[in-house]
Amino acid sequence: MSDDALKWRRIASEPGPELPLFQVRFDRMRHPRSEADFTRVVLEAPDWVTIVAITKDGDIVMVEQYRFGVEDLTLEPVGGIVDEGEESIEAAKRELLEETGFGEGQWRSLGVVQANPAIHNNLCHLWCATGVRRIQDQQLDSGEAIKVHLMSIDEVRNAIADGRFLHPLGQAAMSRVYKLWESDQQWGHR
Repeated sequence: MSDDALKWRRIASEPGPELPLFQVRFDRMRHPRSEADFTRVVLEAPDWVTIVAITKDGDIVMVEQYRFGVEDLTLEPVGGIVDEGEESIEAAKRELLEETGFGEGQWRSLGVVQANPAIHNNLCHLWCATGVRRIQDQQLDSGEAIKVHLMSIDEVRNAIADGRFLHPLGQAAMSRVYKLWESDQQWGHR
């Protein structure tokens, strides 16, 4: 089967409601084989960043916060939105500093991943910062409540195994720095 047999053709596109983090777009798409038309939803969003931040002592800076989608607390590396006109490295440094008070260190890109290509049009830029240290208090937005955790890599691995660290973008970033699991590892479930 050729690649063209998989590609859908956009027939029309119209904006949907604007939401706080997304602009909804409805695309009328033509199926590549059947020629049937379908309406598909795209959530347009700015790019995101996820940061693996490691202190001078080798601890990983993780955050715990309430996530509305799963209606529960989550454990994850720092992440956030790249503001318009901002480079992803600047967003990563800003988010780490605001959410945790940690900064400085040596920074390197871990590449990008597609956040959720089924419905999102954005990328998530992955960054690693080593040798970070606490340089200020948290500077949280009025809608944020975040607890900082300093964890060893073994604690992070245990959090993955027991289901406390389920965030896929966080795991993607972390897996580019550390070997997170063994092939015969048992997995926890919620």
